[in-house]
Amino acid sequence: MEKRIYLDNAATTKTAPEVVEAMLPYFTEHYGNPSSIYGFAAANKEVITGCREKIAGILGAKTEEIYFTAGGSESDNWALVAAAEAYAAKGKHIITSRIEHHAILHTCEYLEKRGYEVTYLDVDEAGFIDLEQLRAAIREDTILISIMFANNEIGTIQPVEQIGQIAHEHGVLFHTDGVQAFGQVPICVDEMHIDMLSASGHKFNGPKGIGFLYIRKGVKIRSFIHGGAQERKRRAGTENVPGIVGIGAAAERAARTMEERTAREREVRDYMISRIEKEIPYCRLNGDRTMRLPNNVNFSFRFVEGESLLIRLDRKGICASSGSACTSGSLDPSHVLLAIGLPHEIAHGSLRMTLSEETTKEDADYVVDALKEIIQIQREMSPLYEDFIKKEKSRS
Repeated sequence: MEKRIYLDNAATTKTAPEVVEAMLPYFTEHYGNPSSIYGFAAANKEVITGCREKIAGILGAKTEEIYFTAGGSESDNWALVAAAEAYAAKGKHIITSRIEHHAILHTCEYLEKRGYEVTYLDVDEAGFIDLEQLRAAIREDTILISIMFANNEIGTIQPVEQIGQIAHEHGVLFHTDGVQAFGQVPICVDEMHIDMLSASGHKFNGPKGIGFLYIRKGVKIRSFIHGGAQERKRRAGTENVPGIVGIGAAAERAARTMEERTAREREVRDYMISRIEKEIPYCRLNGDRTMRLPNNVNFSFRFVEGESLLIRLDRKGICASSGSACTSGSLDPSHVLLAIGLPHEIAHGSLRMTLSEETTKEDADYVVDALKEIIQIQREMSPLYEDFIKKEKSRS
Protein backbone atom coordinates (compact mmCIF):
# COMPACT_ATOMS: atom_id res chain seq x y z
CA MET A 1 0.00 0.00 0.00
CA GLU A 2 1.27 3.48 -0.93
CA LYS A 3 2.40 5.55 2.06
CA ARG A 4 -0.01 8.28 3.03
CA ILE A 5 0.28 10.80 5.84
CA TYR A 6 -2.85 12.89 6.07
CA LEU A 7 -2.18 16.38 7.42
CA ASP A 8 -5.25 18.26 6.21
CA ASN A 9 -7.64 17.73 9.09
CA ALA A 10 -8.70 21.38 9.05
CA ALA A 11 -10.20 20.66 5.63
CA THR A 12 -11.96 17.49 6.73
CA THR A 13 -11.46 14.57 9.09
CA LYS A 14 -11.94 10.85 8.78
CA THR A 15 -15.33 9.79 10.05
CA ALA A 16 -14.73 7.73 13.19
CA PRO A 17 -15.75 4.04 12.95
CA GLU A 18 -18.05 4.33 15.98
CA VAL A 19 -19.78 7.28 14.30
CA VAL A 20 -20.35 5.30 11.10
CA GLU A 21 -21.65 2.38 13.17
CA ALA A 22 -24.11 4.64 14.97
CA MET A 23 -25.38 6.08 11.67
CA LEU A 24 -25.89 2.88 9.65
CA PRO A 25 -29.24 1.73 11.10
CA TYR A 26 -30.79 5.08 10.19
CA PHE A 27 -30.21 4.48 6.49
CA THR A 28 -31.83 1.07 6.26
CA GLU A 29 -33.79 0.18 9.42
CA HIS A 30 -34.93 3.38 11.15
CA TYR A 31 -35.51 5.37 7.97
CA GLY A 32 -38.82 7.02 8.85
CA ASN A 33 -39.46 10.73 8.40
CA PRO A 34 -39.45 12.28 11.90
CA SER A 35 -42.36 14.56 10.96
CA SER A 36 -44.71 11.63 10.37
CA ILE A 37 -47.11 10.83 13.22
CA TYR A 38 -46.95 7.01 13.26
CA GLY A 39 -44.66 5.44 15.82
CA PHE A 40 -42.09 3.96 13.42
CA ALA A 41 -41.19 7.41 12.12
CA ALA A 42 -41.95 9.50 15.19
CA ALA A 43 -39.35 7.54 17.17
CA ASN A 44 -36.70 9.31 15.12
CA LYS A 45 -37.83 12.64 16.54
CA GLU A 46 -36.79 11.40 19.97
CA VAL A 47 -33.44 10.31 18.55
CA ILE A 48 -32.91 13.82 17.17
CA THR A 49 -33.77 15.33 20.55
CA GLY A 50 -31.22 13.03 22.18
CA CYS A 51 -28.50 14.27 19.80
CA ARG A 52 -29.50 17.85 20.51
CA GLU A 53 -29.13 17.16 24.23
CA LYS A 54 -25.62 15.75 23.75
CA ILE A 55 -24.40 18.84 21.89
CA ALA A 56 -26.15 21.23 24.25
CA GLY A 57 -24.54 19.52 27.22
CA ILE A 58 -21.07 19.95 25.71
CA LEU A 59 -21.65 23.67 25.17
CA GLY A 60 -23.45 24.32 28.45
CA ALA A 61 -26.52 25.27 26.42
CA LYS A 62 -30.21 24.37 26.51
CA THR A 63 -31.44 21.57 24.27
CA GLU A 64 -33.83 23.86 22.41
CA GLU A 65 -30.96 26.22 21.54
CA ILE A 66 -29.34 23.75 19.11
CA TYR A 67 -30.50 23.84 15.47
CA PHE A 68 -29.22 21.32 12.93
CA THR A 69 -28.03 22.60 9.55
CA ALA A 70 -26.18 21.26 6.51
CA GLY A 71 -22.81 22.47 7.81
CA GLY A 72 -20.69 25.40 8.91
CA SER A 73 -21.26 27.58 5.85
CA GLU A 74 -25.03 27.38 6.19
CA SER A 75 -24.79 28.08 9.92
CA ASP A 76 -22.62 31.17 9.28
CA ASN A 77 -24.93 32.44 6.55
CA TRP A 78 -28.00 31.88 8.70
CA ALA A 79 -26.51 33.64 11.73
CA LEU A 80 -25.53 36.74 9.79
CA VAL A 81 -28.34 37.15 7.28
CA ALA A 82 -31.26 36.21 9.53
CA ALA A 83 -29.97 38.22 12.49
CA ALA A 84 -29.28 41.23 10.25
CA GLU A 85 -32.86 41.10 8.96
CA ALA A 86 -34.36 40.61 12.42
CA TYR A 87 -32.48 43.57 13.97
CA ALA A 88 -32.57 45.94 10.98
CA ALA A 89 -34.92 48.29 12.84
CA LYS A 90 -32.19 48.89 15.46
CA GLY A 91 -29.40 49.38 12.94
CA LYS A 92 -27.51 48.01 9.98
CA HIS A 93 -23.93 47.93 11.25
CA ILE A 94 -21.96 44.68 11.64
CA ILE A 95 -18.42 44.12 12.91
CA THR A 96 -16.19 41.25 11.82
CA SER A 97 -12.48 40.68 11.15
CA ARG A 98 -10.33 40.50 8.04
CA ILE A 99 -9.32 36.87 8.67
CA GLU A 100 -12.77 35.27 8.83
CA HIS A 101 -13.68 32.25 6.74
CA HIS A 102 -15.21 33.17 3.39
CA ALA A 103 -18.57 31.89 4.62
CA ILE A 104 -18.56 35.02 6.81
CA LEU A 105 -16.73 37.45 4.51
CA HIS A 106 -18.83 36.69 1.44
CA THR A 107 -22.02 36.87 3.48
CA CYS A 108 -20.92 40.28 4.73
CA GLU A 109 -20.38 41.35 1.11
CA TYR A 110 -23.90 40.12 0.33
CA LEU A 111 -25.30 42.21 3.19
CA GLU A 112 -23.30 45.29 2.14
CA LYS A 113 -25.02 45.17 -1.24
CA ARG A 114 -28.32 45.29 0.61
CA GLY A 115 -27.61 48.43 2.60
CA TYR A 116 -25.72 47.10 5.62
CA GLU A 117 -22.40 48.58 6.72
CA VAL A 118 -19.60 46.26 7.79
CA THR A 119 -16.47 47.16 9.77
CA TYR A 120 -13.57 44.78 9.16
CA LEU A 121 -11.18 44.75 12.11
CA ASP A 122 -7.46 44.45 11.48
CA VAL A 123 -5.39 41.76 13.19
CA ASP A 124 -1.82 41.78 14.46
CA GLU A 125 1.01 39.62 13.14
CA ALA A 126 -0.19 36.67 15.25
CA GLY A 127 -3.77 37.00 14.00
CA PHE A 128 -5.41 38.57 17.07
CA ILE A 129 -7.95 41.35 16.84
CA ASP A 130 -7.37 44.43 19.01
CA LEU A 131 -10.01 44.58 21.76
CA GLU A 132 -9.71 48.37 21.98
CA GLN A 133 -10.26 48.66 18.24
CA LEU A 134 -13.33 46.46 18.69
CA ARG A 135 -14.68 48.74 21.42
CA ALA A 136 -14.03 51.81 19.30
CA ALA A 137 -15.82 50.27 16.31
CA ILE A 138 -19.11 49.72 18.19
CA ARG A 139 -21.78 52.31 17.35
CA GLU A 140 -25.38 52.99 18.32
CA ASP A 141 -26.53 51.13 15.21
CA THR A 142 -24.23 48.09 15.68
CA ILE A 143 -26.36 44.96 15.79
CA LEU A 144 -23.90 42.08 15.45
CA ILE A 145 -20.27 41.19 16.09
CA SER A 146 -19.01 38.04 14.34
CA ILE A 147 -15.46 36.96 15.19
CA MET A 148 -14.24 33.42 14.60
CA PHE A 149 -13.23 31.33 17.62
CA ALA A 150 -10.07 29.94 16.01
CA ASN A 151 -8.65 30.63 12.58
CA ASN A 152 -8.87 27.79 10.08
CA GLU A 153 -5.53 28.63 8.45
CA ILE A 154 -3.08 29.83 11.11
CA GLY A 155 -4.83 28.30 14.14
CA THR A 156 -4.86 31.43 16.33
CA ILE A 157 -7.51 31.27 19.08
CA GLN A 158 -9.18 34.63 19.70
CA PRO A 159 -9.96 36.00 23.21
CA VAL A 160 -13.56 34.93 22.76
CA GLU A 161 -14.71 35.51 26.33
CA GLN A 162 -13.51 39.13 26.29
CA ILE A 163 -15.05 39.72 22.85
CA GLY A 164 -18.40 38.38 24.09
CA GLN A 165 -18.22 40.50 27.22
CA ILE A 166 -17.56 43.67 25.21
CA ALA A 167 -20.45 42.85 22.88
CA HIS A 168 -22.88 42.32 25.77
CA GLU A 169 -21.71 45.47 27.59
CA HIS A 170 -22.89 47.38 24.53
CA GLY A 171 -26.08 45.38 23.95
CA VAL A 172 -24.74 43.81 20.74
CA LEU A 173 -25.20 40.20 19.62
CA PHE A 174 -22.06 38.06 19.43
CA HIS A 175 -21.71 35.26 16.89
CA THR A 176 -18.61 33.11 16.60
CA ASP A 177 -17.64 30.71 13.84
CA GLY A 178 -16.61 27.74 15.97
CA VAL A 179 -16.10 25.32 13.07
CA GLN A 180 -12.41 24.71 13.80
CA ALA A 181 -12.69 25.06 17.58
CA PHE A 182 -15.59 22.77 18.48
CA GLY A 183 -14.14 19.43 19.60
CA GLN A 184 -10.63 20.88 19.88
CA VAL A 185 -10.97 23.33 22.77
CA PRO A 186 -13.49 23.58 25.64
CA ILE A 187 -16.40 25.92 24.91
CA CYS A 188 -19.01 27.20 27.37
CA VAL A 189 -21.45 29.55 25.69
CA ASP A 190 -22.61 31.22 28.92
CA GLU A 191 -19.15 31.89 30.34
CA MET A 192 -17.98 33.17 26.96
CA HIS A 193 -21.08 35.37 26.38
CA ILE A 194 -21.76 33.69 23.02
CA ASP A 195 -25.18 34.32 21.44
CA MET A 196 -24.69 32.20 18.32
CA LEU A 197 -22.08 29.57 17.40
CA SER A 198 -21.56 27.65 14.15
CA ALA A 199 -20.09 24.15 13.90
CA SER A 200 -19.66 21.42 11.28
CA GLY A 201 -19.64 17.66 11.88
CA HIS A 202 -16.91 16.67 9.45
CA LYS A 203 -14.33 18.79 11.29
CA PHE A 204 -14.45 16.53 14.37
CA ASN A 205 -14.68 13.01 12.91
CA GLY A 206 -18.34 13.24 12.04
CA PRO A 207 -20.02 13.01 8.62
CA LYS A 208 -20.10 15.70 5.96
CA GLY A 209 -23.29 17.59 5.20
CA ILE A 210 -24.37 18.15 8.80
CA GLY A 211 -23.68 20.97 11.24
CA PHE A 212 -25.46 23.04 13.83
CA LEU A 213 -26.10 26.59 14.87
CA TYR A 214 -26.40 27.40 18.57
CA ILE A 215 -28.86 30.26 19.06
CA ARG A 216 -29.25 31.62 22.57
CA LYS A 217 -32.85 31.67 23.76
CA GLY A 218 -34.26 35.16 23.34
CA VAL A 219 -32.19 36.04 20.27
CA LYS A 220 -34.46 37.24 17.49
CA ILE A 221 -33.53 35.38 14.34
CA ARG A 222 -35.61 34.63 11.29
CA SER A 223 -35.92 31.43 9.31
CA PHE A 224 -33.24 30.92 6.70
CA ILE A 225 -34.79 28.05 4.74
CA HIS A 226 -38.53 28.31 4.25
CA GLY A 227 -40.96 25.45 3.89
CA GLY A 228 -42.03 23.02 6.60
CA ALA A 229 -42.06 23.38 10.37
CA GLN A 230 -38.87 21.46 11.10
CA GLU A 231 -36.32 22.75 13.64
CA ARG A 232 -39.08 24.54 15.55
CA LYS A 233 -40.16 26.39 12.38
CA ARG A 234 -36.76 28.00 11.93
CA ARG A 235 -35.09 25.69 9.40
CA ALA A 236 -37.34 23.86 6.94
CA GLY A 237 -36.53 20.54 5.31
CA THR A 238 -36.79 16.87 6.25
CA GLU A 239 -34.25 16.18 8.98
CA ASN A 240 -31.05 14.38 8.00
CA VAL A 241 -31.48 11.71 10.66
CA PRO A 242 -28.33 9.67 9.86
CA GLY A 243 -26.30 12.87 9.77
CA ILE A 244 -27.77 14.11 13.05
CA VAL A 245 -27.03 10.77 14.70
CA GLY A 246 -23.51 11.01 13.29
CA ILE A 247 -22.82 14.53 14.54
CA GLY A 248 -24.25 13.61 17.93
CA ALA A 249 -21.96 10.59 18.21
CA ALA A 250 -18.97 12.57 16.93
CA ALA A 251 -19.59 15.42 19.39
CA GLU A 252 -19.87 12.95 22.28
CA ARG A 253 -16.64 11.26 21.16
CA ALA A 254 -14.83 14.59 20.75
CA ALA A 255 -15.79 15.73 24.25
CA ARG A 256 -14.88 12.38 25.83
CA THR A 257 -11.44 12.19 24.18
CA MET A 258 -10.57 15.89 24.07
CA GLU A 259 -8.06 16.12 26.89
CA GLU A 260 -5.98 13.09 25.93
CA ARG A 261 -6.37 13.56 22.18
CA THR A 262 -5.37 17.21 22.05
CA ALA A 263 -2.44 16.58 24.41
CA ARG A 264 -1.05 14.10 21.87
CA GLU A 265 -1.66 16.53 19.03
CA ARG A 266 0.12 19.36 20.87
CA GLU A 267 3.12 17.15 21.56
CA VAL A 268 3.53 16.19 17.90
CA ARG A 269 2.69 19.74 16.75
CA ASP A 270 5.37 21.30 18.93
CA TYR A 271 7.89 18.62 17.94
CA MET A 272 7.25 19.33 14.26
CA ILE A 273 7.44 23.10 14.74
CA SER A 274 10.73 22.75 16.64
CA ARG A 275 12.34 20.57 13.96
CA ILE A 276 11.25 22.84 11.12
CA GLU A 277 12.52 25.98 12.84
CA LYS A 278 15.87 24.37 13.69
CA GLU A 279 16.49 22.58 10.41
CA ILE A 280 14.91 24.66 7.63
CA PRO A 281 16.29 28.20 7.29
CA TYR A 282 14.29 31.24 6.18
CA CYS A 283 10.96 30.00 7.51
CA ARG A 284 8.27 31.71 9.57
CA LEU A 285 5.69 30.18 11.90
CA ASN A 286 2.30 31.76 11.20
CA GLY A 287 -0.16 32.23 14.03
CA ASP A 288 0.36 32.57 17.74
CA ARG A 289 2.85 30.15 19.27
CA THR A 290 0.73 29.22 22.31
CA MET A 291 -2.84 30.40 21.72
CA ARG A 292 -3.27 28.16 18.71
CA LEU A 293 -5.29 25.07 17.87
CA PRO A 294 -3.66 21.88 19.20
CA ASN A 295 -3.23 20.39 15.73
CA ASN A 296 -2.22 23.40 13.63
CA VAL A 297 1.21 23.89 12.01
CA ASN A 298 1.44 26.73 9.50
CA PHE A 299 4.74 27.91 8.02
CA SER A 300 5.85 30.27 5.28
CA PHE A 301 9.05 29.31 3.50
CA ARG A 302 10.92 32.03 1.62
CA PHE A 303 11.94 31.36 -2.00
CA VAL A 304 9.41 28.52 -2.28
CA GLU A 305 6.23 28.33 -4.37
CA GLY A 306 3.41 26.79 -2.34
CA GLU A 307 1.60 24.92 -5.11
CA SER A 308 4.79 23.18 -6.27
CA LEU A 309 5.56 22.30 -2.66
CA LEU A 310 2.14 20.65 -2.27
CA ILE A 311 2.55 18.67 -5.49
CA ARG A 312 5.96 17.38 -4.45
CA LEU A 313 4.67 16.47 -0.98
CA ASP A 314 1.76 14.63 -2.58
CA ARG A 315 4.20 12.51 -4.57
CA LYS A 316 5.68 11.42 -1.25
CA GLY A 317 2.23 10.53 0.11
CA ILE A 318 1.83 13.65 2.26
CA CYS A 319 -1.53 15.44 2.17
CA ALA A 320 -1.37 19.09 3.26
CA SER A 321 -2.67 22.45 2.04
CA SER A 322 -1.63 26.04 1.48
CA GLY A 323 -4.68 27.45 3.26
CA SER A 324 -8.43 27.04 3.39
CA ALA A 325 -9.84 24.14 1.38
CA CYS A 326 -12.60 26.49 0.20
CA THR A 327 -10.08 28.61 -1.73
CA SER A 328 -7.70 25.88 -2.90
CA GLY A 329 -8.42 26.68 -6.56
CA SER A 330 -7.37 30.31 -6.19
CA LEU A 331 -3.98 31.56 -7.35
CA ASP A 332 -4.17 34.54 -5.00
CA PRO A 333 -2.31 34.32 -1.69
CA SER A 334 -4.34 33.68 1.44
CA HIS A 335 -6.27 36.71 2.69
CA VAL A 336 -5.40 35.56 6.21
CA LEU A 337 -1.65 35.65 5.57
CA LEU A 338 -1.89 39.05 3.89
CA ALA A 339 -3.91 40.35 6.85
CA ILE A 340 -1.19 39.35 9.32
CA GLY A 341 1.30 41.36 7.28
CA LEU A 342 3.05 38.85 5.02
CA PRO A 343 4.11 40.18 1.61
CA HIS A 344 2.69 38.37 -1.41
CA GLU A 345 5.88 36.53 -2.29
CA ILE A 346 6.21 35.01 1.19
CA ALA A 347 2.48 34.30 1.58
CA HIS A 348 2.68 32.29 -1.67
CA GLY A 349 5.21 29.96 -0.05
CA SER A 350 3.01 28.86 2.83
CA LEU A 351 2.05 25.42 4.04
CA ARG A 352 -0.70 24.39 6.45
CA MET A 353 -0.42 21.02 8.14
CA THR A 354 -3.22 20.00 10.49
CA LEU A 355 -2.69 16.86 12.54
CA SER A 356 -5.01 14.26 13.99
CA GLU A 357 -4.79 12.01 17.03
CA GLU A 358 -3.31 9.36 14.71
CA THR A 359 -0.34 11.52 13.66
CA THR A 360 2.85 10.19 15.25
CA LYS A 361 6.33 11.61 15.79
CA GLU A 362 7.53 9.12 13.18
CA ASP A 363 5.07 10.70 10.74
CA ALA A 364 6.38 14.13 11.72
CA ASP A 365 9.96 13.02 11.09
CA TYR A 366 9.05 11.68 7.65
CA VAL A 367 7.29 14.94 6.76
CA VAL A 368 10.06 17.24 8.01
CA ASP A 369 12.72 15.16 6.22
CA ALA A 370 10.65 15.39 3.03
CA LEU A 371 10.21 19.15 3.49
CA LYS A 372 13.94 19.67 3.90
CA GLU A 373 14.66 17.79 0.68
CA ILE A 374 11.89 19.41 -1.37
CA ILE A 375 12.54 22.97 -0.18
CA GLN A 376 16.24 22.63 -0.92
CA ILE A 377 15.43 21.45 -4.46
CA GLN A 378 12.96 24.31 -5.01
CA ARG A 379 15.34 26.93 -3.67
CA GLU A 380 18.18 25.70 -5.85
CA MET A 381 15.88 26.33 -8.84
CA SER A 382 15.04 29.87 -7.68
CA PRO A 383 17.05 32.81 -9.10
CA LEU A 384 15.78 34.93 -6.19
CA TYR A 385 17.29 32.51 -3.71
CA GLU A 386 20.56 32.46 -5.64
CA ASP A 387 20.75 36.27 -5.56
CA PHE A 388 19.87 36.29 -1.87
CA ILE A 389 22.65 33.83 -0.98
CA LYS A 390 25.19 35.83 -3.00
CA LYS A 391 24.24 38.99 -1.11
CA GLU A 392 24.43 37.18 2.22
CA LYS A 393 27.91 35.89 1.38
CA SER A 394 29.11 39.31 0.28
CA ARG A 395 27.97 40.80 3.61
CA SER A 396 29.94 38.22 5.57
